[in-house]
Amino acid sequence: MEKVLEFKWKKLLSRVWLFDFVPFVDFVLVAGSMAMGNPKEDSDFDVIVGARNGRIFSARFYCHIFFGLFGWRRKKDTDSKASKDKFCFSHFVTPERYGLSDPHNEYWKKLYLSLVPVYGDAADIQKFYDANAGWIGERRIYKNDSWNRYEKTGLLKNLKEKALSGSLGNLLEKWLKKIQISRIEESLIRQLADGKQYKPRIIFNDGELEFHPDTKRIEEMLNKK
Repeated sequence: MEKVLEFKWKKLLSRVWLFDFVPFVDFVLVAGSMAMGNPKEDSDFDVIVGARNGRIFSARFYCHIFFGLFGWRRKKDTDSKASKDKFCFSHFVTPERYGLSDPHNEYWKKLYLSLVPVYGDAADIQKFYDANAGWIGERRIYKNDSWNRYEKTGLLKNLKEKALSGSLGNLLEKWLKKIQISRIEESLIRQLADGKQYKPRIIFNDGELEFHPDTKRIEEMLNKK
């Protein structure tokens, strides 16, 4: 297990640099089995992405484009082997929705206490921690370490954000929102028809995007305790 974890962390960290080219991404936190230290060889890389207010659909689009070009993005409905070492972009949050939505059970508490920052500004990450301190029951203090390799230094990223922060960016965000919501709703209908949903955590709005259509595994873990 330790060798698998060490190898996968090296691979994950070797790919984090790409976020420095993705507009409107303020921070990235590693979640799931990687954060909790129990990945399997074919595990993917679950991440929570902090996006800029008013640009959440743009941030998701650019994450998919950039990481897709490098073959580093997990595509929906792919099996575990095809998803191995791919970034799973299942959760985006903006400052207005940094606080995790209900339910606040023991699984999500353990998950949030295990989150590992790998990209972003210290101030933004600390705001995220503070927004969840109440229901977690303790306040995490951000400190930079060897995990966080990049702190938003990309000149090209800044230029892209500046160019897309005005009316052109507003139009693009509106268009991307319309397209993405349409596809999300179509996907939900298909998943319901195929019986692939179990107590889903599905959120899609201007403040948060979360896609966990099947939480049966989480419920089983809680019941064992």
